[in-house]
Amino acid sequence: MPISHMLLPEFDHEMANTRKTLERIPEDQLGWKPHQKSMPLDRLAGHLAELPGFGSMIIQTDFLDLSAGEHKPTVAISQKQVVEVFDQKVKDTRAAIEGASDENLMQPWKLIYNGQTLFEGPRVGVIRGMMMNHVIHHRAQLGVYLRLTGVPVPSIYGPSADEGNM
Repeated sequence: MPISHMLLPEFDHEMANTRKTLERIPEDQLGWKPHQKSMPLDRLAGHLAELPGFGSMIIQTDFLDLSAGEHKPTVAISQKQVVEVFDQKVKDTRAAIEGASDENLMQPWKLIYNGQTLFEGPRVGVIRGMMMNHVIHHRAQLGVYLRLTGVPVPSIYGPSADEGNM
């Protein structure tokens, strides 16, 4: 079985759960944050929406140099906008994974900053470890934001306190 066929069900599952969470962002509280050191909700939702796009970039490039400063962060201006960004990034990455050969997915990929290699590993490991786990991390963070702003938290891996039965 090709690596992409093993990776896609996990990707699809995590992206569907992430979309459910993004669909609940409270548009009237986009500037809210739980602590002065925390990202505001609009930036967190925007970051979560753009993260799946990291997957297609991993498949199509050999490295990312964070010091290049080329990234313009997504900031949510509405629930509709953030879900549209997310859906496009998911579509692009799903297509990239689906079209990737085992050889491509096993090729090394690097994360670089100021000439230093911060991380290097096979693309498949980077997709799972750095992209999907990063999505899961920020999705959980957004779940806390939802709880603290009074928005029902969706069921992800099982019932939430707001959606008792599955």
